[in-house]
Amino acid sequence: MLFKTLPLKNITISNRIVVSPMCQYSAEDGYANNWHLVHLGQFAIGKAGAVIQEATAVSPEGRISYGDLGIWKDEHVEKYSEITAFVKEQGSIPGIQLAHAGRKASTDKPWISRNQFAPDDEHGWQTVSSSAIPYHENDHPPKALSAAEIQQVVKDFADAAERAVQAGYQIIEIHAAHGYLIHQFLSPLVNKRHDEYGGSFENRIRLLMEIVEAIKTTLGDEHSLWIRISAKDWAEGGWDLEQSTALAKRLKEAGVEVIDVSTGGAVHWQKIPVEPGYQVPFASHIKKETGLITGSVGLINSAQQANQIIEDEHADFVLIARAFLRDPHLVYQWAKDLSIDLAWAPQYERAKIE
Repeated sequence: MLFKTLPLKNITISNRIVVSPMCQYSAEDGYANNWHLVHLGQFAIGKAGAVIQEATAVSPEGRISYGDLGIWKDEHVEKYSEITAFVKEQGSIPGIQLAHAGRKASTDKPWISRNQFAPDDEHGWQTVSSSAIPYHENDHPPKALSAAEIQQVVKDFADAAERAVQAGYQIIEIHAAHGYLIHQFLSPLVNKRHDEYGGSFENRIRLLMEIVEAIKTTLGDEHSLWIRISAKDWAEGGWDLEQSTALAKRLKEAGVEVIDVSTGGAVHWQKIPVEPGYQVPFASHIKKETGLITGSVGLINSAQQANQIIEDEHADFVLIARAFLRDPHLVYQWAKDLSIDLAWAPQYERAKIE
């Protein structure tokens, strides 16, 4: 099953192995460069069914760090067009994850420090969130977005999606997970608002639903709209699987085609029992309850494990991150592991594993 095609409404993915978005912290002023071309292109050469580009900020203050990719201005599109053209030439589907980091923004590159910069630091800026509560107690407090500023965020996502379409991405994924801005509205542990964007479930999902509606108007027949969510906060009183399932049903009604199910990230005191496949049950539940095409992530490290997830109908495909960093041509090895005769890129044919 891992090497069966995945037919979506308007595109077909050649297999069920998708490259998960992985931040590289290697851009300047949001611009992609040859690092991103080679990084993403290698996975397409290696026959990944789809390659989803890292969290790409819809505004400068939406970046996690000053090294993040961005898509807040038209000039960003040129290099992205080069990347998507190459990915398509290799038979893979190019995707992009549109993101806003909210209160978890304005940080250093992680291999330098995990610290957050103050707004007046050279590489820092004022962060924003659903409420003026910092992620860590020693972080600079974010600014609670006003209703007007929320509408600007919605517009930023819509404008970014339009640029993504121009750049040639076929999958547009909204990042609503891992404690970033949209998740900061979803989670009652972070969202303490008393207006139409806070309090009830209906109010807390409002920002995401408005973004979905705004982005839908920019997508054509050759595009697929995906959402990544954290199905659970792993903290008492937080966002949970019941709310995630209810949200997924609403997203399906709104025209979202695929849900990419992860967990965690909203609060630093989360308690996650990390083990192989630990997030699969959340994807499985949402898939069975909603019928949405569903992807699963999280310590999926072997072909047999990935194939079993799909054969058991826990998910329709798997998203792989760190295993691809260890072996960009992981798909070739997994095909051999499952006795699948996968055609290699002709330039690499002489190295084919027999």
